[in-house]
Amino acid sequence: MSPAPHLVLIGPPGAGKTRIGKKVARLLGVDFIDVDRRIVSAHGPIAEIFATYGEAHFRRLERVEVTRALTEAAVISLGGGAVLDPGTQAELALQRVALVTVSPAVVEARIAGSSRPLLAGGIDAWTRLVATRREIYERLASRTWDTSHRPIDQIAAEMADWVTKEER
Repeated sequence: MSPAPHLVLIGPPGAGKTRIGKKVARLLGVDFIDVDRRIVSAHGPIAEIFATYGEAHFRRLERVEVTRALTEAAVISLGGGAVLDPGTQAELALQRVALVTVSPAVVEARIAGSSRPLLAGGIDAWTRLVATRREIYERLASRTWDTSHRPIDQIAAEMADWVTKEER
């Protein structure tokens, strides 16, 4: 059997999953995997995939990369919508999962001018998107961290400590 990840980060776009994940991986001395970056590396920009082939095609590519990433002992950051797939949900039920959240007031500046296809409507689109996924995020999470008003380094240190000292 393949090694399990040390930690999987989920949450809405702009919450800080990638920034925190890189720091947690460094603190744990393991690899960091950003599933969206793997997709971009293999298939090109996400916005172009959406525009050319549609969201359903992107989700199929994403599912393949999530499955692959979950076989590696690493800290893994999933794209905000990866949790929509039932197969991914089933796999995450077996993992240590950190939900990374952020308030609309704080994320608005983070997503301004974003090329993310599902955020073309700005903060209103983000708010609707999060509302539709909130239950899934919360159900899959082992623990939750909010990045709205706390230093990223502090959150990363807490996550690394949790991974090394706490049982799921």
